[in-house]
Amino acid sequence: MRIYRGWPRRANPRRVIGLLLGLAALLALDARAADYGVFIDVENEEQLLDLLTAREIDETTFDILLELLHDGVDLNNADREGLYTLPNLNYADADAIIEYRGMVGTIDHPGDLAAAEVISKRKLLAIAPFIVLSDRKIDWTDTHGRFRYMTTYVGGDEDVPSMWLGARVSTLKHLELGLVGVLTRTRVSDVVYDPGRDALSARTPELKPHLPKFFVQWEDDLLHIAAGTYRIGFGQRLTFDNTGRVTPNGIILDDAIYITQDLSRICRESKGELDESPCGGARQYEYRSPDYRWSDRLRGAAVGLKSLDTGAGWIQAYGFASYQTHGIYQYELYDRGRCDDPTDDEDENCKAPDVFRRQDNNLRPTSEISYSTLPEMFNELTAGGNFSYFIDRRTHVGVTGYGADVTWLVEDIDLDFQEWSRRPYGGRYGAVGLDGSWGYDLVDLFAEVTRSIDSQPAGGGWAALLRGTVTWQDHEIEAAARYYHQDFANPFARPISAADEYDGLRARDEVGGRLRYAGEIGDLGLRAGLDLWSSLVKQLRPSDPTTRERPAKLRLTLRGDYDVVRWFKPGVWFEYSDKNLADTGRGNCYETSSEEIADEPVPCAGEKLQAGVQLRFEPMRDLAITAKYQHRWLDDEKWDDRFRQDLSAWLLVSYAPIEDLRLRARARYLDEATTRSSYLERSVWFFVEAAYWYERLFRIKLRYELYKLLDERDSTAERRPEPAHWVRAELEFRF
Repeated sequence: MRIYRGWPRRANPRRVIGLLLGLAALLALDARAADYGVFIDVENEEQLLDLLTAREIDETTFDILLELLHDGVDLNNADREGLYTLPNLNYADADAIIEYRGMVGTIDHPGDLAAAEVISKRKLLAIAPFIVLSDRKIDWTDTHGRFRYMTTYVGGDEDVPSMWLGARVSTLKHLELGLVGVLTRTRVSDVVYDPGRDALSARTPELKPHLPKFFVQWEDDLLHIAAGTYRIGFGQRLTFDNTGRVTPNGIILDDAIYITQDLSRICRESKGELDESPCGGARQYEYRSPDYRWSDRLRGAAVGLKSLDTGAGWIQAYGFASYQTHGIYQYELYDRGRCDDPTDDEDENCKAPDVFRRQDNNLRPTSEISYSTLPEMFNELTAGGNFSYFIDRRTHVGVTGYGADVTWLVEDIDLDFQEWSRRPYGGRYGAVGLDGSWGYDLVDLFAEVTRSIDSQPAGGGWAALLRGTVTWQDHEIEAAARYYHQDFANPFARPISAADEYDGLRARDEVGGRLRYAGEIGDLGLRAGLDLWSSLVKQLRPSDPTTRERPAKLRLTLRGDYDVVRWFKPGVWFEYSDKNLADTGRGNCYETSSEEIADEPVPCAGEKLQAGVQLRFEPMRDLAITAKYQHRWLDDEKWDDRFRQDLSAWLLVSYAPIEDLRLRARARYLDEATTRSSYLERSVWFFVEAAYWYERLFRIKLRYELYKLLDERDSTAERRPEPAHWVRAELEFRF
């Protein structure tokens, strides 16, 4: 059986492409589809981390792919947009899978897709870790599930390390249950108001258990019901989305826990009322293994009518409600009892309240807690819904809306969000929007228009997104245009946007467009992107405090991978970014550290060039050796007349001596600011890892890492542990 994936006879490909490219040129369009900037070929979270640390993907893409890896996409149930979310697939691939599924009824084995030439074997192997196959023939009494445990230890740790344990069980054909428990030790706790100091106080970190994820769901062909922790999203992600998916449509369970790659500082305190900081001297350079982290999404219930046949299409309807408890970075707060306008940066009363370390004797002088996330600070009540009418799987119109309100949990102080926090200050907020799609032959068009509503002085703002794709065989061109008003303050919007922020949000104060191509020409894989955008509000030029402007910004990417022969696959990539096209002199900044921000982040206006080369060798079927080199030139305020230069080199080896055993090793050399060894990091990072499946029921994975700093910074000389020896352990049991 073969699914036809060429040009439809009634369509002229040159005409269609010409029309779409012409539209893109006129609108300076913007694009972002399920292409993640690089061909994704990973088996686990650690390999995703390899791509992140090599800067081949960004943190947003990493989180999306990690959640996709945890959740899986069901080949037998996923709709067109769900299949399109899988890495390396385009709409032609998604349509071919759906067409094949309609012919055979049920996909019994992923290999059937390659055998029927639905998708290539290369793509099938790459998406295999991200897919699941539901069995429609299972009995009601069949029960299956998995348990996972993970912990991380760093040499020198004296306390019990952070760890997590998760369980997920499916039974009664449509019922699924799960929960995750996490043990942390670096989080402050029990934040209260201290009237004697007119400030907040909190207890210092201690070992503490959490149950951040738990859920139960029922899903059949008609209904989807979920209670507990979940995610949900619709349309072009402009009105409501917290799924992390590129093209969401409905409910997704939430049990994602994330690995942290950096050591955690043991002491995060300043002197406060003391004569000197308790973290002074060598203590400021003492580190330990980090906690596992998670993101608080929605906690409540959601009900979805997935597909109600109307004869001329079908209706989709969802409703959801959540009452979620959130923490917040301590500097994102202000006291409304002392400050009338949080945007007044000159008013000292509008700064974040101090947070003191609480002691048994409250009258004794104490230190201040710094650069910490304060847990359980507010409850967010959120409710909303979506109603859509589908003519077919490519054409629909829908409306989405939600409202939210915040209840602060610390009594006797009137807290609110700083203007640069993600959530709008002042009170209630929400959004309502209209979205739609239309598809014919090779072309798909998507659009969404949304109005946000909040309690800030402007009361909200408008946003709009237009996206179009043309797809044929292994090629896809996508173009899109976006407009986000400066008053569009919607914390649940995750649409196409640049990485910069305006008052805590990416999708705000931005107009622009992006054009993207992803495809394969014979043995050559190509990916290219052009993003051009501008601010709507005049902003301060960092290099000239007397000048305000609407900076135009640019990002250009290009990547090529070529299969020379079966065993040799080289690749090259290039990226250029400019955060202000009108401010091109040196002496700007391109990036700032996000770890020690105690006030509104200062925008950068610099440039960055990044180039890399990769050589992948596969001399045997089960052996792969990859060498990478990457060089960066970027603006830094410490260099007035030239770029700062960074370089990194990688060597990765993966070997499977037997079917159920996987061995991996990696070495990395990093040199930031190559000409100044006393400024930034210079390091080597090495790990070896072994993972073994026993009868496909039980898996054990062990990983040893060595992280050694080589630079001449004072902090490196005093750092402990140095070098750092990491041990990770993961156990998984399936039944």
